[in-house]
Amino acid sequence: MIRISKEDYQKIINHALSELPNEACGLIAGRIDGEDKRIERVYLLTNTDQSNEHFSLDPKEQLAAIKDMRASGYLPLGNWHSHPETPSRPSEEDKRLAYDKNASYLILSLMDREAPVLNSFHIEGTDAAKEELIVE
Repeated sequence: MIRISKEDYQKIINHALSELPNEACGLIAGRIDGEDKRIERVYLLTNTDQSNEHFSLDPKEQLAAIKDMRASGYLPLGNWHSHPETPSRPSEEDKRLAYDKNASYLILSLMDREAPVLNSFHIEGTDAAKEELIVE
């Protein structure tokens, strides 16, 4: 299970909407208690690909985020990105680029701008399993 505050959930949505028509992306950090993860900080990073079909995190921003996580005592939990025109599920490219089997991969679908859908996935190889995501 992974938990995110309503504020951080809205932060992801707002950033993703502001980056349209391109995918937006970032990192998530927080705490782990057994099988449960709690997102304590959402990082909004630049999609250096400037594409609506894929993303690459800005390396300098990624390094700064990791340094901030360490300084704040948070663990890296994974990343998030938006799908401007497709459902909230991992694409084949998302699966291919999911190198960390311990990470959570949050995907925000903006197919319906009025009702965005955020899901979290555990990805290993070509297998993607939906994680329980609680917005609180």
